[in-house]
Amino acid sequence: MRAKITYAVTAAVLVFYFVLVGSRGVMLIQSGTLITVTFGVAVLILPVIGVWFLWKNTQFVRRANALAGELDAEGGLPVDELKRTEGGRIDRDSADEVFARRKAETEDAPDDWRSWFRLAVAYHDARDTPRARKAMQQAITLHRAGRHHSAH
Repeated sequence: MRAKITYAVTAAVLVFYFVLVGSRGVMLIQSGTLITVTFGVAVLILPVIGVWFLWKNTQFVRRANALAGELDAEGGLPVDELKRTEGGRIDRDSADEVFARRKAETEDAPDDWRSWFRLAVAYHDARDTPRARKAMQQAITLHRAGRHHSAH
């Protein structure tokens, strides 16, 4: 729940920033000189890119959460079996061990979105965020493809 609140607050701050920057861009364009119009258009590009990025990220999070909900309903969410240090940090060797099992599971079932989801969690636990996102995106893609195939 805390992550959802943090995400919502961050998104709201970003939207406020995009509106503020966008209004400055419009003001520059309304000035009407070649330089201010050029700067105004350049300034408007930033909020457009930001809104697009925020939208894509929000879709990703919603889809990943939907997969987590479906996997939870099936009883297939990965169990937290990681060893932790006294300070609560994940033990690196423990994360590597779980990761190796998840990777082997995914290699055995490369078309199963569930194994990719669990691999994404293992990557996240190993603090490899870029690969965690790629694995989760693969899980989302496979899940969506499976829905389309089963619908026909």
